[in-house]
Amino acid sequence: MPHPHVETRPSRGPRNALQYGFRDTSRWRVAWNILWLRAADAAPWFALKNWMVRRSGAKVGRHVSLGYKVQLDILFPGRITIEEDAIVGYSTTLLAHGYTHDNYQLGDVRIGQGATVGANCTILPGVTVGAGAVVGAMSLVNRDVPPGEFWGGVPARRIRERY
Repeated sequence: MPHPHVETRPSRGPRNALQYGFRDTSRWRVAWNILWLRAADAAPWFALKNWMVRRSGAKVGRHVSLGYKVQLDILFPGRITIEEDAIVGYSTTLLAHGYTHDNYQLGDVRIGQGATVGANCTILPGVTVGAGAVVGAMSLVNRDVPPGEFWGGVPARRIRERY
C-alpha cells in the first residue's frame, strides 16, 4: 500500500508505466535536470552545489549540506524540498516517483529544518522527515519520520523517540 501522501496514476498505455515516463516530463527537462544535478556533484562547496541543485527545480534552503553523489529524482525534482540547515548524506537517493507495470506514483518529499539523513539512504515518494529528525545510514524510509526522532533500518523504524 502506498504512502498516504502519494498519488497513484494508471499507466498511459499497454506497456509498463515507465515506457511512458516522457509523457509526464519532457526529455529536454530531464536532460536539463541531469545536467545540473550531475554538475552539482562536482561542486567544491555547499553554496554552489545548492545553487546548482535549485536549477533543477528542487527547493533547497539556506545552509543545506548535500553529500557527494546525493541523487535527487531526475524526473520530478520540483517535488523535493530540503529545508534550512538539513544534512543529506553521501549517496542518498530522494525519490518523488515510482513506476510499476500498471501504474506510477508521485509524492512530495520533504526533509525538515535541521534534519539529518545518513549516507546511502533511500527516501521514497510522499515521505516527510520532520524537523530535527535523524535517519541512520543505509535506511529505507517508506513512511514519515516525526520531528526530533531517530530512525533507522530497512524499512526504517523508530530507534529512539528523541535524538
